[in-house]
Amino acid sequence: MDKLKCPSFFKCRGKEKVTASSENFHVGENDENQDRGNWSKKSDYILSMVGYAVGLGNVWRFPYLTYNNGGGAFLIPYAIMLALAGLPLFFLECSLGQFTSLGPVSVWRILPLFQGVGITMVLISIFVTIYYNVIIAYSLYYMFASFQRELPWKNCSYWADKTCSRSPIVTHCNVSKLGEIFQVNKSWLDANNFTCINGSEVYQPGQLPSEQYWNKVALQRSSGLDEPGVIVWYLALCLLLAWLIVGTALFKGIKSSGKVVYFTAIFPYVVLLILLIRGATLDGASKGISYYIGAQSNFTKLREAEVWKDAATQIFYSLSVAWGGLVALSSYNKFNNNCFSDAIVICLTNCLTSVFAGFAIFSILGHMAHISGKEVSQVVKSGFDLAFIAYPEALALLPAGPFWSILFFFMLLTLGLDSQFASIETITTTIQDLFPKVMKKMRVPITLGCCLVLFLLGLVCVTQAGIYWVHLIDHFCAGWGILIAAILELMGIMWIYGGNRFIEDIEMMIGTKRWIFWLWWRACWFVITPMLLTAILIWSLVQFRRPDYAKIPYPDWGVALGWCMIIFCIIWIPIMAIIKLIQAEGTILQRIVSCCRPASNWGPYLERHRGERYKNMVDPRKETDHEIPTVSGSRKPE
Repeated sequence: MDKLKCPSFFKCRGKEKVTASSENFHVGENDENQDRGNWSKKSDYILSMVGYAVGLGNVWRFPYLTYNNGGGAFLIPYAIMLALAGLPLFFLECSLGQFTSLGPVSVWRILPLFQGVGITMVLISIFVTIYYNVIIAYSLYYMFASFQRELPWKNCSYWADKTCSRSPIVTHCNVSKLGEIFQVNKSWLDANNFTCINGSEVYQPGQLPSEQYWNKVALQRSSGLDEPGVIVWYLALCLLLAWLIVGTALFKGIKSSGKVVYFTAIFPYVVLLILLIRGATLDGASKGISYYIGAQSNFTKLREAEVWKDAATQIFYSLSVAWGGLVALSSYNKFNNNCFSDAIVICLTNCLTSVFAGFAIFSILGHMAHISGKEVSQVVKSGFDLAFIAYPEALALLPAGPFWSILFFFMLLTLGLDSQFASIETITTTIQDLFPKVMKKMRVPITLGCCLVLFLLGLVCVTQAGIYWVHLIDHFCAGWGILIAAILELMGIMWIYGGNRFIEDIEMMIGTKRWIFWLWWRACWFVITPMLLTAILIWSLVQFRRPDYAKIPYPDWGVALGWCMIIFCIIWIPIMAIIKLIQAEGTILQRIVSCCRPASNWGPYLERHRGERYKNMVDPRKETDHEIPTVSGSRKPE
């Protein structure tokens, strides 16, 4: 009897019919791409991308930047920079990943000379992933600490020192003794039971209970990077729990993470709405919102170059472009998915979320300023100081403070997890593209192994000097390297591969568009966006200052280590270019020309999508992207 013939997506074993997904569970039977898999639903992809783009910066950085740069006036440069820099890069990366169904390293078959750009993106993502989960661990710790009848930072407790106070502290004053007036310090005053002469007191600002709790209890912060101290055991446990959550959510790749994001991407909006409603009912809320985006808006700020630089920088980092994650997540789309409309929806959602979060933050900070008798400008903070000092302080003053604190830190947890899911998926997608057979059989061990290694690397960030390490990595790795990668990405694809050619690739996915449709995108991709990013890069380098945390400067070896980290990330750009040139054949000019042309296996992953333009393309599963065609074997530009 003849053997039964099976469709290509089945494997026959005697009488047993085994689907591809039974051996490779991150691939579904109905997936278009049976090698890599696809998103189960488009909503899985949209929510994953929203979760990746909407992160902690939307809550703890954007509101402060808005307040500091003219309030509502800041929204004007913010919207302009979204159109000029953020959206063009976002659309480009989504299109690039979807067209090839490849991750951020292998996608550079488009331009082999620039493959190091993809490696740079992945390495920076690895460094950021290490400390980002530490921030999630902080959120877990604060959330657990909030399960008490009274928040532990509500009052100065056993851990506080004499500077702990919500009001200014008297340091010196004048006293009258035997008809003479003397100036004495507070210790002498208390020891001798004297009273200050009215109006002679000299004050110094007190440290809020929440600030001392953050430094002395949560972090057990040492005096600097030179004093590492010991591992803070409860932070290490929270870090382990954070990595267990990430590993559990990703053990089936996008098939599992695509379901988790239905909660982690939507829940923050529910919490922000609840916090906004609660904040709006408090005394002083209107004053806080007025400082944020209302009557206190200062349109003269628009004349300052710093405001436009802040707007461009915030848009660039907020959308997570040039990190590799957008390419990785989009690579699991079906080929004819409308990536253009997706990019518009996700970018607008991200920016509106930032504005919305500001109302929730400033309404409660306004209440805090009201009851403490201070100006909003005296209580508003950014970054760690907002998330773990100013806002917890405000929540401690609310009725049912523990409930609101649990809600807030759980929101920070979900905001961070979404971004972390995408970052780990970027790493595993890169491994899958480079070693598809290994990843197909060992996806779970490799994913969990990545989480374990990154957990061990992150332990240095939960020592008593951990916050200095977090700030050091963030200061160096999350800055210039990403800008350099983005600039080279634009230059390589638009100027060398060919912007018109890339537009034809996009039209193979979303359909042919009229020339006027592409007019704006051509202007941004070819000229405006590269110029803007170059200006930001130069500005950042010129304005470079030695990093410090809490006014504690970093030692020379710490600064040198920071430079070594960023150099390690970007040095692969020239290294890979040299390797590709050595692998090519011919004269030096011929080698350069060869490496500036797409590899023979560049194009749509599946044969059915290649059409006439890519009918001679080598199957990407048969030839690795390490094999660079010679001049004679390269496809000529179309």
